[in-house]
Amino acid sequence: MEQLLINLGSLEVAKMYLFGNVKFLDLLLVVMALDIITGVVKAIKAGNLWSRKSLIGYANKMLVLVVVVLANVVDTILDMNGAITYATVIFYIVSEGLSILENLAQMNVVVPKKLADKLKVMKDEGGND
Repeated sequence: MEQLLINLGSLEVAKMYLFGNVKFLDLLLVVMALDIITGVVKAIKAGNLWSRKSLIGYANKMLVLVVVVLANVVDTILDMNGAITYATVIFYIVSEGLSILENLAQMNVVVPKKLADKLKVMKDEGGND
């Protein structure tokens, strides 16, 4: 049990080193997980669940975290007190939220009209793939 507590402490140190003391990082991780879940459910309902496509999606999620780490590095170098990292995390939370809404809309879950219209505009412009 003591070994487990030491390892969890090390994990927290690694998180602080890589991501800094950024607000809403945990929320980003939760929203990313929800996006994965809704994407898998959507694919199962549509009958097109492909492991390669899923793997690419998971890799993209990991790359989002790499971007957050890079934002933290730039933030630290420029001494911006977390502003760049915070903005990056908020951007990805919004992006993941829109992806969840898109997945739900494609599964015929009722989505508020204004949000659905915004998704349609973004999709037509190629803003959210």
